[in-house]
Amino acid sequence: MSSRLVLDPIMCDAHGLCAALLPERIALDEWGYPMIDDEPVSGQVLVHARRAVSSCPTLALALERVERQHVSEQP
Repeated sequence: MSSRLVLDPIMCDAHGLCAALLPERIALDEWGYPMIDDEPVSGQVLVHARRAVSSCPTLALALERVERQHVSEQP
């Protein structure tokens, strides 16, 4: 099981702390608001993602569990 980052844009005040802590998955737009990579997060990146989530001063960033989809076999 892996996780993905989700952002509540209404709660976000563009502090930029998340991008500083997780630059490999979060970039800032021209106004300083985060743009989140939608790819699942796992392994060592997940450790850094958790830190970014817990450091968000407005609680706008969260981790959501992603169920792996099984590829069905076709005849």
